[in-house]
Amino acid sequence: MPQLLLELLSEEIPARMQANAARDLERMVRERLAAEGLLPEALTAFAGARRLTLAAEGLPAAQADRHEELKGPRTSAPEQALEGFLRKTGLSKDQLVEKDGVWFAAVHKPGKPTSEIVAAVVEDVIRNFPWPKSMVSGVSKLRWVRPLRRILCVFDGEIVPLNVDGIESGDTTEGHRFMGSGQPFKARDFETYADKLAKHYVVLDPDERKARILDAARTLCFARNLELVEDQGLLDEVAGLVEWPVPVLGDMDPAFLDLPAEVIRTSMRVHQRYFAVRDPRNGKLAPHFITVANIDATDGGKTIAKGNAKVLSARLADARFFWEEDKRVRLEDRLEKLKGVTFHAKLGTMYDRVQRIVSLAEQLAPYLGDDAVRSKAAEAASLCKSDLVSGVVGEFPELQGVMGGYYAQHEGLDPEVVEAIRDHYRPQGPSDAVPTTPAAATVALADKLDTLVSFFAIGEKPTGSRDPFALRRAALGVIRIVLATGVRLPLKSSVSDELLAFFADRLKVQLRDDGQRHDLVDAVFALGDDDLVRIVARVQALAAFLTTEDGANLLAGYKRAVNILKAEEKKGPLPTGAPRPANPEPEERDLIAAVETAQGELGAMLAREDFAGAMTALAALRAPVDAFFDKVLVNSDVPEERENRLRLLATVKDAMGQVADFSQITG
Repeated sequence: MPQLLLELLSEEIPARMQANAARDLERMVRERLAAEGLLPEALTAFAGARRLTLAAEGLPAAQADRHEELKGPRTSAPEQALEGFLRKTGLSKDQLVEKDGVWFAAVHKPGKPTSEIVAAVVEDVIRNFPWPKSMVSGVSKLRWVRPLRRILCVFDGEIVPLNVDGIESGDTTEGHRFMGSGQPFKARDFETYADKLAKHYVVLDPDERKARILDAARTLCFARNLELVEDQGLLDEVAGLVEWPVPVLGDMDPAFLDLPAEVIRTSMRVHQRYFAVRDPRNGKLAPHFITVANIDATDGGKTIAKGNAKVLSARLADARFFWEEDKRVRLEDRLEKLKGVTFHAKLGTMYDRVQRIVSLAEQLAPYLGDDAVRSKAAEAASLCKSDLVSGVVGEFPELQGVMGGYYAQHEGLDPEVVEAIRDHYRPQGPSDAVPTTPAAATVALADKLDTLVSFFAIGEKPTGSRDPFALRRAALGVIRIVLATGVRLPLKSSVSDELLAFFADRLKVQLRDDGQRHDLVDAVFALGDDDLVRIVARVQALAAFLTTEDGANLLAGYKRAVNILKAEEKKGPLPTGAPRPANPEPEERDLIAAVETAQGELGAMLAREDFAGAMTALAALRAPVDAFFDKVLVNSDVPEERENRLRLLATVKDAMGQVADFSQITG
C-alpha cells in the first residue's frame, strides 16, 4: 500500500527537545489521520540535530466515502434552529427525515484523495507543533524551534503540494552540513531517503547514533587499557548534537586529577559534553576524555582532541581556583551568608531552613539511634547547606551536598558527619542510592520532611503533572529511606492528614513499581496505621494470602457477608453484641468457634507483627465460612436466629478487619 514520507528540515534543534518532538510528530499525525478515517499500518518518527522525519506505511490511496446520520432539532423547535441545522448539513428541509419528533439528516461525504488530506494534516501539524520554545524568523510569521528550511512531503511516490508561509513542499532534502556533497538530493520513498542520507553522512535513527557512539568510545578506551564512564543522560544529549557521530579520545593534564572526581566529571559533562574515562585497575579517573565530533577528521581527530583538551584545561583551572578558595573557609563560617539566600518568599531564608532541619534531625534521631547519632545528625544538619554559598557549587549547582562532604572531610570532621552532609539530598531518583547509616538517614529524612511540611503548609502542593518543588520525589525519598532502614516513624504526629494521604499515594506508586496492587495498600491504610514499615509488611503478607485458594475464597465470603449486612442495615439498625444462638446449626456452631479462635490468635500475632501468621489464622476461617453460607439460612423466619446470624457475620467481618479493610480490595 502507499507510503507517506515527511521530513521537516530546520536549523539546529536542541537535543533536549528531540525525543519529545519525535513523539509529538507521530502522535499529531496519527490523531489527525485517524480523524479522517485513515489508519496507517505502521508509523515511525525520528528526530535529529536538524530534522524531524516521519514514515507512514499502509495508507489507502483515498479516504472511503462516509455516510453519517446527524441528529437535528426537535420538530417543535423554533424555525431558527432548523435553519441553522440546514446550513450546517447543506440540505433542504424536504431532505430531512423525522423520527420520534426529531429531525435527522442523512449526509453523504465522498472520500477525498489521501494526498489532499495529508497536505492539510501536515500544514496543521507544522503550524500547531508544541515546541517548548519557538521563534519567528525573517518575514515569515511561522513559529518553529529554529528557522524551518525545507518540507519534504511525498505520498505514494508523488509530491504532496503544500505551502506553509512561503516554504514549498517537495521531494528534496540535504545531507550533512559539512561532509555531505553540498548539493540537495531527491527521495520519494523512505528506503531511498534513509540510504541517501547515510551516503551523505547523516545517521537518521537516534538509537543507531547512540550505538555508534558507545561502540566506538569503548573501542578507543580498550585500545588504551582504559574504561569508559558510561552516562546515559549524556549519551542521549550528545546523540542529539551530531548527525555523523565520531568519538575521539583526548588527553587532559594529569595535574587536574587532584580535584574531586565529581568536579572533573561535572565540568566535562556540563560544560563540554565529554565522557570521562577511568583506569579499570583502580577505578579512578584517568587523564583522558571522550568527545564526540560531528565529522570524520582527516587527521583522525588529533586537532579536535588537542583543542578540546585546551578548553577543558581552562575550565578545570577555574574549578581548581574555586576549590582552593573554598577550602580556606570553614562550613560553619559560611552559615551567616545563608541569611542572605532566600529559600522561598513565604518560608524565609536558607538559614531559617537549616534551623528547621536541625530541629527535625534532633527529633528524628532517637528513632534511628542513640545520643551519639543525635549529636552527629544535629552537627551535619547545621552544616548541610553551607556549600550552597561556595564557589564550586556556584559554578556547578549539581554538586551541592557532594562538595559539602568534601569540605567537611577537609576540615577533619567525623566521617559519619561527612557522610551525612554528602548524602542528605539522597535519594534524588529511583536509581539513586539511599543513605542508610543512622546519622545520614536522619539528616536526609529531616531535609525531605521539612520540604514537604513547609510547602504543604503554604498551599504549594503538586497538582496533576505540575510539581515545581519536587514534592513527589521528596515523599518517595522518605519512603525509600524508611523502608531501607526499618525506622518506625510516627508520621501521624509529625505531618498533617493531607500530607499523610500524600504519603499513602506515593507509597502506592512505590509498591506498584514493586509489583504490588494499589487496592491492597488502600485496604491496609484504611486501618489508620502510619508506620510505613508495618504497612508494607501487611501489604506483602496480604498479597501472598490472596494468591492462595483459601485467601481468594475467604475474600469472596467476606464480600458476601458485607453485602448481606449492608442490605439488612437498610431495613433498620443491625443487632449488636456477640452471637449466642440457643440451638445453633452445626455449621453455625463451627463458625462461632473458628472466629473465637482466630480472634485470640490474631491479637497476639498482630501485636508481634507476625503478619504471615495472621494470614494463616484467617485461612482457618475459610472452610467454616464456606460451610456456613452453604448450609445456613441467614435471613431465618425466626427473629432470634436471624439476629444471631447477622451478629456472627459482623463478628467475621470485624475479625478480618483487624488485618485489613477487605472491602477496599477489588476482585
